This record gives sequence, structure tokens and C-alpha cells, in this order.
Amino acid sequence: MRTSTTVYGIPNCDTVKKARDWLQAAGIDYEFHDFKKAGMPEVALQAWLAALDWQTLVNRKGTTWRKLDPVLQAATTDAASAMSLMRDHPSVIKRPVVRWSNGTLSVGFSPAQFDALQKAL
Repeated sequence: MRTSTTVYGIPNCDTVKKARDWLQAAGIDYEFHDFKKAGMPEVALQAWLAALDWQTLVNRKGTTWRKLDPVLQAATTDAASAMSLMRDHPSVIKRPVVRWSNGTLSVGFSPAQFDALQKAL
């Protein structure tokens, strides 16, 4: 069974905007999940961490990470601590995370990456 494509992110993020524009231009219907307003479902975080390395998901270059207490930064050392961090501070998640209609997950955006993922649908 094919599910719809879901884009997880925040609407004012430039990278999320580029990804959403690309999907629209490619004619791919998608749902948008604003995790700043709606939070991050535990089941989604668990699925992401089962499929991807936690270090791929935690954006250590972003403002949210830099503003975190250094003790909390230092305590983020594995999937369990990363899950807790992402649940409590969703803006630390690298954006966008896209769950494609075929179940594939991607993090971030580049036109070449999305072109390749679209061909696999």
C-alpha cells in the first residue's frame, strides 16, 4: 500500500521552502507536518531512528543546537538521547525530513537528491 509523501519541518525554513517548491513543481502531492506547532510524534521519531543514523537527524550547525546548554549537547551521544532531544526541541532536527510515498526517508534537500528519489517512486 502506498502512502502519501509527508514533509516534516517548519514553514519559515529556507530549505523546507525549497523542498516544498520542488515537490509542487514536480507534481508530487504531499502533506506538510509543522513540527514546531504540531510537535513530533514519538512513532515517527522511532521510525526515523530505526532507518537513519541519529547524527544525520540532529542538526549540530543550527541556531537551536548552538543555543542549547552545553551539558545537554554533551549528553546527546546516542539514538536514545537524540530522540529525547528531538522530542523536547524539534527545531534541532535537520530539515526537511521527507517520508516519500514508497516509505523511503530523506533528510535535507538538493534537487539532485530529490530527482533520484522521485525516480524510485
